Order: sequence, then structure tokens, then C-alpha cells
Amino acid sequence: MKIINLSGRNSLVNQYLKELRSVDIQHDSMRFRRNIERIGEIAAYEMSKLMDYHTETVTTPLAPMEIPTIAEPVVLATILRAGLPYHQGFLNFFDQAENAFVSAYRQYTSETAFDIHTEYIASPDLNGKTLIISDPMLATGSSMHTAWKALLQKGTPKKLMLASVIATEQAINYLQTLMPEDTLLVTAAIDPILNEHAYIVPGLGDAGDLAYGEKL
Repeated sequence: MKIINLSGRNSLVNQYLKELRSVDIQHDSMRFRRNIERIGEIAAYEMSKLMDYHTETVTTPLAPMEIPTIAEPVVLATILRAGLPYHQGFLNFFDQAENAFVSAYRQYTSETAFDIHTEYIASPDLNGKTLIISDPMLATGSSMHTAWKALLQKGTPKKLMLASVIATEQAINYLQTLMPEDTLLVTAAIDPILNEHAYIVPGLGDAGDLAYGEKL
């Protein structure tokens, strides 16, 4: 699995990450959603550099010219609900893409142990397409892998790309053993550890609650 860490070099990504992480800023839910969306836009741009292109001819008011455009059919998938603003960032750039949605959630069997369950999936045919699965928080990697397995019911993509705002080293190692070898992961940051409840440390908290309000 190839990994691109967007915060590995200085860029505006670090400004957005700072605001997402800061307890003094992150409770502005509109700003929180927009920062996640911005990181999605940047990740989409980076992914676009690695896609296949073909040349199309466009006619300007003065003359025709040839322009390279993406030659891959793209499907954008996300995990509800925290993934919605991140997904929107990708959709802002891949505006011709089809879309897929998976509900995946933690079902706790004890205070610290849980299984990942899915209840809903909506997806187009995936056969031969480029599938981008976005999930803001890659803590253990289990939700991403579960979503991938669920989406395979809709066909076999030609190419798989994954995206997160924050990933852990544990999640990366986990996914490297289970996902196709040529999978690409683009993340804005890699954090070192999980706590006993499998939350990313230092992380940013619960992305879904910060984006849309606390759930019961």
C-alpha cells in the first residue's frame, strides 16, 4: 500500500489540522465541517495527479485545443455520518463522479471491546471503476475494511484509493495486510497511538459529534 502524508511537508493542510484539533476552535461546527471539506479537496487534487488521462479537444472562441482530462470513471464512497463533509470535499473536485454511502458503526461488547457493523449501503456498479473511500478518522482501520468488503457486493473496482484526515500507525499496518497491494492511502496526518477506547491520540475527538452534534 502506498501512503501519502499531506502534512509531511509544510502547506495549508497544517492550518486546517490545527483548527480541527484545537479545543478553542473545533466546537464551531460550521468551521469544523469546512476544514474537513478543505482537506478533502486537497486530497482529491493529490489523487488526481496519479490517475490515467486522455486527450480531449475543446473549441475556444478563437481556436480548438487539446486538453488532458481524467480517463477513469470515479466512484466516491464514504462512511456515514462523520464522512459526509470529507466526501463533499472530494465531490467538489470530482464533480462528475458517482457516489456510494455505507453506514458502519461500533457495536460495543464491553466498555472497550467492539465489533464493526453495517446496516446500509447505497452504491452504483463498481466494476472496472476507480473507487475512493473516505473516512476522516482511521483509528483501528476496521471501519474502512468493513466498508470495503461491503462495497465489493456492488462489483470489483479496477483501482482502490483510501483517504483520511487522521490515521494511526496501527490502522495503516492493519490495512496493509488486508487491502489490495496497489491501494493508495492519502492522509492529512498520522498519529502515533490509540487509547483504551480505541480513540486516536492526540487526534481531535469525535468527528461526527463535532460536525453534526452529539448523538444519544
